[in-house]
Amino acid sequence: MQKAVLILRALVSLFGIALIVLGALFWANRALTLIPLHMLLGVLFVLCLWGLVALGFYARLRAPLPLIVLIWSLIVPALGVEQVRLLAGPHRLLIQWVHLLVGLIAMGIGHGLARRISGAWRAVRYPGSSPSAHSSR
Repeated sequence: MQKAVLILRALVSLFGIALIVLGALFWANRALTLIPLHMLLGVLFVLCLWGLVALGFYARLRAPLPLIVLIWSLIVPALGVEQVRLLAGPHRLLIQWVHLLVGLIAMGIGHGLARRISGAWRAVRYPGSSPSAHSSR
């Protein structure tokens, strides 16, 4: 389970950074042909979040964090899909900033969930010890 969390956390970072770089290019009106790649990476990003949510529930983490990540991971693609329609309106810049903020928050809470899962897993493997006591393993 620990390896799965590590891999999913790394993928969330990798996909998140790639999405931010592509988004910055789009804001500069460059590389617009890569929008389908941006959308594919967004789907993969959300799937990684769902993987972390599943591991969070499997690790029996207390709510609400896994549930918050699940709900937020549904907002990310909904906004991404609706963004095409919303960008045609008068609040284009606001929508772009909201899209970026929603993605950054998704990255942050995904990493937070991964840390909580890892801490819960260490607590099961090393009962009676603090999670930080075995952080180098």
